[in-house]
Parts: sequence; C-alpha cells; structure tokens
Amino acid sequence: MNLLPYPRSLRRQAGSFVLPERAALYLEPGLPRELVLLPLAQRLQETARAAGSTLELITGPASHPCLAIQAARDETAPHEPAGYTLTISARGVMIGYREIEGLRAGIATLRQLLREYGRRLPKLSIRDHADFPKRGVMLDISRGRVPRLETLLELVDHLADFKVNEFQLYTEHTFAYRNYEPVWRDWGALTGEEILKLDSHCRRLGIELVPNQNSFGHLRYWLEYPPLRKLAETSKPWPDQGGAFLRYPSTLAPANPGTLPFLRELYDELLPHFTSPRFNVGCDETWDLGRGQSKGICARKGQGRVYLDFLKQIHRETKTRGRQMMFWGDIIVHYPKLVRELPKDMVALNWGYDANHPFEREAGIFARSRVPFYICPGTSTWMTLIGRHDNAFVNLKQAAEAGRKHGALGYLNTDWGDGGHPQPLAVSYLPYLAGAALSWCARTDDEKLLVPVANRDIFHDPTGRAGEAAYALGFAHRKLGYFAPNVTPLGAVIAAPPPRLRELFCRDGLKYYARIPAKNIRAALVEIEAQRSSLRRSHPTSRPAQALIEELNLAARMAAQSCKFMLWQQALAVGRKVEARASAKRAMAELAQLDEEFNAYWPTRNKGTPQRCSAFLRWRMDDYRRGKLDFPPEVASAENQSSGSG
Repeated sequence: MNLLPYPRSLRRQAGSFVLPERAALYLEPGLPRELVLLPLAQRLQETARAAGSTLELITGPASHPCLAIQAARDETAPHEPAGYTLTISARGVMIGYREIEGLRAGIATLRQLLREYGRRLPKLSIRDHADFPKRGVMLDISRGRVPRLETLLELVDHLADFKVNEFQLYTEHTFAYRNYEPVWRDWGALTGEEILKLDSHCRRLGIELVPNQNSFGHLRYWLEYPPLRKLAETSKPWPDQGGAFLRYPSTLAPANPGTLPFLRELYDELLPHFTSPRFNVGCDETWDLGRGQSKGICARKGQGRVYLDFLKQIHRETKTRGRQMMFWGDIIVHYPKLVRELPKDMVALNWGYDANHPFEREAGIFARSRVPFYICPGTSTWMTLIGRHDNAFVNLKQAAEAGRKHGALGYLNTDWGDGGHPQPLAVSYLPYLAGAALSWCARTDDEKLLVPVANRDIFHDPTGRAGEAAYALGFAHRKLGYFAPNVTPLGAVIAAPPPRLRELFCRDGLKYYARIPAKNIRAALVEIEAQRSSLRRSHPTSRPAQALIEELNLAARMAAQSCKFMLWQQALAVGRKVEARASAKRAMAELAQLDEEFNAYWPTRNKGTPQRCSAFLRWRMDDYRRGKLDFPPEVASAENQSSGSG
C-alpha cells in the first residue's frame, strides 16, 4: 500500500467500500471555518472529484442520506497532537482525532488512498501519530534561486500531503527590504505581499511558515553595500586553508554600535508579515569572528563567550517582538559549558549533512543542558545538480534516530543552494519525501515507497518512469567511484568558478579529471543519458509535473556536461589535441543550447535572473575556447584539500 508517511499501525480487511458518485462529507461545526473546515473540505473534494465522486460538505447534525465520509473528535484516538484513526468499513469512512492537526493528518492519508485506489477504497483501520511534533522543510532562497510565489504555493501544497507542518525560507538578503533595494535588486527577492499570501496559504494547510533571517554570519552581500561595510567584522577578504580560497567579510561585528540598530530595522520590517510565534535568526558559520573589530574582546573573553553574549542580545530583540528565537547550533555546540547558559526558551538547530555526522553526540549535549532543539539533516542536493541520494537517505535516517532518542522538538530537513543554487527544486522532492516519512514514523519507513508515491503525487506520471529516473539520477555519481564531502563531481566540475576568483564552492571541480578514471566517467555519462531517456518517455499528466520533469532534464544535461568536460581535460592532459578540439567544438554548441533553454525556463519557476545560477555555462565555454588546463595532472591529482560546505 503506497502511503507516505506509512502509518505506524495499519490493518487491512477483506473487501472494499465504494465511494458513491454523489456523497456527503461531514465535518464538525466547531472547526474554525476559514482556516480549517473549508480548506480541508476543499482539498478532500478536489481529490474525490479526480476519483469520480462529488462530495457535498455538511456540518451541524451528523446525518445525511448520502453520508460517506465523516470526521469527529474521538477520545479513543492517539493522545498526540497529530494522532488520528481512520477506518474504512462497509458503512463508509470515519476519521477520529483529538486535535485539529490529527484531523489534517487523517485527511492527508485519505487523500493518498483516493489517489491510489480511486472510489473503490480498501477496508482497513489505521491508528497513527507522529514521532516529532514539528516536521519541517527549509529551502535556501539566498544563493541565486528565488522561487516565484506560484512555485512556493505548489511546493507547500505537496508538503502538506506528506504531513509536513513547518516551512522556512532561508534568507540572507533576498527579502525586499524597502530601504535596501541595491542589496537585493540583482538577485530577485520575495516581497512582503508575497510573504503575506504564502503565510495565509500555509495556515490553511496547517503549515507554520517560520520567518528566517540570518543575523550574524553569512551576510556577505549585505556587507558589500557601502553604507553597511562599517558593520563587518573584517574589512577585506582573507585566505583560508593555506590560501586555496578566500573568505569574504560576512560576519557582523557584534560590538559595533550600529549592528543591533541594523538588525532591529530588519526585524521590524520582516516579522509583521508572519503569523508564526517563532523566528530563526541563523547565526551559523561566523568564520570571521575575532579577526577584526572583535579581535581584542575575543582575546580577553574567548570567542565562545563573545558569540554567546551576542546571541543573548539577539534573543532579547526577538523576545521583545513576541517571538521565540531559533538559531543554528553549530558554533555553540563546540562550547558545551556555554550551552548550559543558553536561555531555555531558545531553540537550537542541530545541523549536519554527511552520513556520518555525529548527531548522537551533539544532540546529547543539547539534551543534557535542557536546551530545546531540532535535529536538522539535509537533502544533499547542493553542489550535485542531480542529487546525492545515498548520502541523503542515511543522513536523514540517522538524524531521526538521534533526535527521537534525545527528545528533539522537531525535525527540519534543510535544502541548501551552495555554489549558485544550480540544482532545481525537482531534484529535492525525493529527499523531501524521505524526510517527511522519517520524521513522522521512522519505524515504518520504507525507501521502496518513495518512487511510486513520487510518481503518483509529485510527477503525476502513470508510466512510473519519472520517479524512477529521479531516484536513479541521485545515485549516478557512484559510477565515478570517487567521493568527497558535501559535493559530487557531477555538480562541481561544470560549476567550478575560474581559479582566479578564489571562491570556496566547487573549487576542486577543475581537478577531479586527474582523480577519476576515464572508464568511470563514461559509465556515469551512460547512466545519466539512460535516465534522461526515461524522462523523455514519461507522461506527466499536469502542467506543474511537466515543469518538474523539464527541470530534472536540464539538471541532468548539466551533470552530463561535467563528464564531457573531464574527458576533454583528460584528452588535453595526454596531448590528444585533435580529439580535444573536436570535443570542445561539440561541447560549446551543447552548452550554448543549454544556456538558451535554461534562460527560457527560468522565469516560469523563479524570480530575478539566472545570472548567478548559471554563469558557469559561460565559464566552461571560455575554457573550451582557451584550450588549456587550469591545473596540470600532477597538481590536480594531489588531494590535500577537502571540498567546502556552507
């Protein structure tokens, strides 16, 4: 039975109940009308209509000659916020719940059953509730890809079907702050009106849209703006890891008298657009702290103490505005004694993205200090173009296990856009589904459900090929036989910035050719092209699904170009000049076509321009024209660096 999340208790009986062509749906009259009763009825009516049944919503007395589906509060339902029972018998469908979240969960399950079986529903009984009270997805909108409002509305519609009840948009500089248009103008930004509409839609779906504004580190593009440069901890870029790349000023100077007024201005404009009582202020990866304006105070008090003191100042600002503060826990977790001093109404976000991340140890630090915390794994899609599903599925599962063991309040599946965010939203859907299943009930999680559910509910593909291709593409990097943390060569080779820029992301991309055998590169290319062939033979039945499949195909074409670029580099390295020139000519034509199609696709799904997301297509064309290696084999083969994360 293709249900996701899979219920913790499901008993199927012989026989079925046929939903009449005209039937009545009963919901209790005490339900909030605009936020619960009408939206839930509408979602169920839409699904029933697609199955061939027209549902009439009734309330008041629970009686009607055509009554077929009813939902009512039931004291025997699981004593959990999202607890529900769902029974399908000869008399019809009954959903029992204690709280509204349980009603939403029961209707989400029924919608899946209707999509799977149509009007002929199997007789069964389900008793179910969630492992984590909060089950969220966080999408990065700050690295080059800001989705259109329509794209976000479509996404949260899907998330609600899989019982996700929290959504965050990771924001650095891509909210349209009225006094700072020069900062966000070239990126695209979400306006306050768009946030109001998204927040309203999320509330009707039972999803909490949590405001998210990084407030300490990761503020590079704010601090490049001349009026704000004085707030930067450091005044100029500085080399990291032996000079291999530059870190740019990105951290606020906590002691600068202008820092808190700047944050107050942002908070006062941003927060009124959200109804959530919580606020994620970020504060992760404060790389430059102690290198500039705070050098003296950090030397006297210690970096950990300076970090904590500023965190407490931000806490006072959020509390004054009636919000519970959430923050990334990567810095403070390295100071276990200071963790105990955190205000107990803060929520720490314990993140990590590799399959072997020490969630068990870190979650234990927060739990022992009685600091409320979330466990935060990731989709592993960034700097991959088409996914790193093997790593993602292990990371997501281990996070669920550690979070459940140590009493995490929530589970936040993070989806980052490092390196310009070239990977599309379509690549993230399978990890989203996996995270939804694991955060609901890890005990019943079954990876085999991902593809059929994705085909049915996301790609709307009766052939099943789209979901299978999306799954297989996320494993294609294994054909290379080369592994690096937080990246795959399929994503990093084509997206590697020119070495002269000394950028962090994908910086090893132009060296992988010397580390991976040609036969492995060709095997990966064959696999990618095989999955592209499957995508071409899929038959999505809705326009949004067609857009997702187009996204997957564009991403796969880019990943294939990584393989072709490495083979060209290898030909250059051994002096096969004729072969290299012929390869370069073909590749430049393909890249030009890809660039044209990517630019045409972009405005259908995203705001702003693709400038920061696809500049690498032109970088690679320049490399082909130049016909020279940036790194000779003896330099490229030396693995004295690890790929960066951010």
